[in-house]
Amino acid sequence: MKIFRLFFVLSILSFDCAIQAQVGIGTTTPDPSALLDMQSQTQGILTPRLTTAQRLAVVSPANGLLVYDTDESSFFYYSGSAWSKLKGAEARNNYVLVKSQADLPAVSGGVITLDENTYYEINGVIVLNASIDLNGAYISGLDATEDVLSFAGGTVFSGSTGGSIRNVTLTGARAFNISGSGVESILLQNTVIAGMTTGVGSISNIGLFFGNVIQFVNNANGITYSNLGNLLLNNQAWFSSNSGTFEKLTGTFGLVEKISGFSAVSGSAIAFDVSSNPTVSNGVILSTVFSGTSSNPYISRYTTGSYTGYNFTNNWTVNCPGIPVESDNVATGNIYYNGTITTGFLQTVNNQNAFNLQGNANSNSTTAVNLFRMSSPQNNRLTYMGKRTRTFQVNASLSVRGNDNVGSFYAFFIRKNGTTTLTETNTIMRVNTTADVVSNSISGTVELAPNDFIEIWGQRLVTNTGGTNSTTNIVVFSLNVNIK
Repeated sequence: MKIFRLFFVLSILSFDCAIQAQVGIGTTTPDPSALLDMQSQTQGILTPRLTTAQRLAVVSPANGLLVYDTDESSFFYYSGSAWSKLKGAEARNNYVLVKSQADLPAVSGGVITLDENTYYEINGVIVLNASIDLNGAYISGLDATEDVLSFAGGTVFSGSTGGSIRNVTLTGARAFNISGSGVESILLQNTVIAGMTTGVGSISNIGLFFGNVIQFVNNANGITYSNLGNLLLNNQAWFSSNSGTFEKLTGTFGLVEKISGFSAVSGSAIAFDVSSNPTVSNGVILSTVFSGTSSNPYISRYTTGSYTGYNFTNNWTVNCPGIPVESDNVATGNIYYNGTITTGFLQTVNNQNAFNLQGNANSNSTTAVNLFRMSSPQNNRLTYMGKRTRTFQVNASLSVRGNDNVGSFYAFFIRKNGTTTLTETNTIMRVNTTADVVSNSISGTVELAPNDFIEIWGQRLVTNTGGTNSTTNIVVFSLNVNIK
């Protein structure tokens, strides 16, 4: 009887220890951190399988309850207030992870033609033995300092198609040799182009090229853009380690926009070259810093259509540290007479016909200086050559001598386009004997559209006596007109 009681107590103690212990299935040594440790090389765990209706009908599901929904073909867990779907590792369509050239399409005809609309993720340094044709694909790394495309023997990207390139470093002989049909688009972003032994290369006949946040380092020459619909350059960083011509434009462009960034030149490098006189419908360069110690000017300027001391044509707006500001807002001009102008009148009483101070056949010509978006096609004329209508301040001064013994009064004023008198600029002076030299100043504002012009005009008002004045000439021997 005593033996039976001892056995019973030991059994109770053993059962109590068992229900407190870990459970191992397929193992006798469950992991210390696991209440239940199941191990198998041939089997898995099977959770309850419910239809969506059955799952939603579960009464008061516990927080964390896990089931497999056969209608959705997915696991669901109860999050305390609603059922949530467990999302697995869903594969991306048209995706290729590139760890070597072998992961890219095979070389055909000496070119690696990417699959259209496919995302190629560059992982590490990819050494190429052939050029890549983008073919409308998207190629990107995660870190431009670590994800590299290198083709020491040739051009990294070539062909006639567009695509997208991001977050990579390009090294080799040349980065680009792409010539399209005029409708393609290329996006180049967050990219480093370094150590190109031939040069960065060329992009031509592309509808849109957009380069954003690009670093150019230690390249033997720059890039040439030709015949592009739209060229958008944002935050281009050209370091002084580059040589040659950094950026060159040739051909015809719809829009050229270069914003921010910098170009630091050294040696004989040139930052921006438009010397081939490219046709640009609308050009904008803003906030790009030009600096350095090059023996050449920062800009290789237009050889036709630009103005002395400036670099671009009227189709450009430029406001950058290091080079002259160019826009319609700073259009200016100055003319003065180099000699004397004798102006005649009809011998009539109180003649009130206005006259143009442009001189006569015996007069010396007008001298024009400091012209920017202005021209002086004839004496006493300043013509606005900008692209947009704007308001100008005009200042003029003149000195007049006459042989008017009776003393007449004359008005001098500004006329626009030879017909419109700017009444607010009207000034009056009295011209008397040959001993009198009368000086006068004229000022005012005028709104000019492209090709509008201004001139200084005069008008005889009345004589002191009201009679006929036999002297019909006055001499203007000093005239200066400035517009800005």
